[in-house]
Amino acid sequence: MKFIDEARIHVYAGKGGNGVAAFRREKFIPRGGPSGGDGGRGGSVWAEADRNINTLIDYRFARQYRAKHGENGRNRDQYGKGAEDIVLRMPVGTLIKDLETGELLADLARHGDRALLCKGGEGGLGNLHFKSSTNRAPRQFTKGTEGEEREFQLELRVLADVGLLGLPNAGKSTFIRAVSSARPKVADYPFTTLTPQLGVVRVGMASSFVIADIPGLIEGASEGAGLGHQFLRHLSRTRLLLHIVDIAPMDEDADPVRDAKAIVKELKKYDKTLFDKPRWLVFNKVDLDEKHDAKIAKFLKSMRWKGRWFKVAAINGQGCMEVCQQVAKFLAENPAGGSTEAAAEAAAAGRP
Repeated sequence: MKFIDEARIHVYAGKGGNGVAAFRREKFIPRGGPSGGDGGRGGSVWAEADRNINTLIDYRFARQYRAKHGENGRNRDQYGKGAEDIVLRMPVGTLIKDLETGELLADLARHGDRALLCKGGEGGLGNLHFKSSTNRAPRQFTKGTEGEEREFQLELRVLADVGLLGLPNAGKSTFIRAVSSARPKVADYPFTTLTPQLGVVRVGMASSFVIADIPGLIEGASEGAGLGHQFLRHLSRTRLLLHIVDIAPMDEDADPVRDAKAIVKELKKYDKTLFDKPRWLVFNKVDLDEKHDAKIAKFLKSMRWKGRWFKVAAINGQGCMEVCQQVAKFLAENPAGGSTEAAAEAAAAGRP
């Protein structure tokens, strides 16, 4: 299935049914009085998070959603039937924004979260509501109100605890294959990852976390270069970023320090909040260079790095379990939504 993480939809709630002016007309019951019923309520449109849905592909091709109108009132005190509501099921992690104002209306962060998109119109009143001691035969009634109509921008942000950063071909997909059951495409050329990939990492019997891999970033990504900028939003919900650095690049002219600084710069330009997240360095492909220790020392000195770092060979799993154990420990000490001093210190220690 093609991964779709953005869509626009036009939603119409149903109109309320009209009330009616009617009078009771039956044999042997003279002057039966007003008997016009109310109109039914128009259908509303709701959004609901469903963990069984993974993308917004359904909303890319079917863009208009209309709830039914309420029925008009009838004679003999009969009220019109209210229309059923429409429930649009969306992936967990969907943001819903008003397309006209840009206002964030809902964040469907948990399974079962619901949000009212458009409210149906109210039914009109029949003339039986207007009778009184001085108005025995009222002919007044009201019409139903119009339902709301709005356009929405849907944006999916995957739910993951840890996000992977790095240049194309740095080994992010290989790393996620080494630590989880996810099987993204791996090849010896850049941009093999075209859509976000999620994997569940299990550390021991009772500990696990979700890791996300997005297409590699290149310089200018925040301005639209490459593929990574399209999916940076998927890192916004993570609590920790792992910056994968290729310590043994195939290109002899490649400069890992320059490339790493470029990625950090793109993060800051794209979203300051994302830039402020804790980041750890993971030096990959140490099995391909016997002098990797010297290169790592030079890298840390050039970057003035004071945060945590690890060295791995993702192709054979060397060092990967140690990284996962430390990540699990960090996540346990810094639960989602927490703002403890320990979390702040950890965040400060994870940035250059």
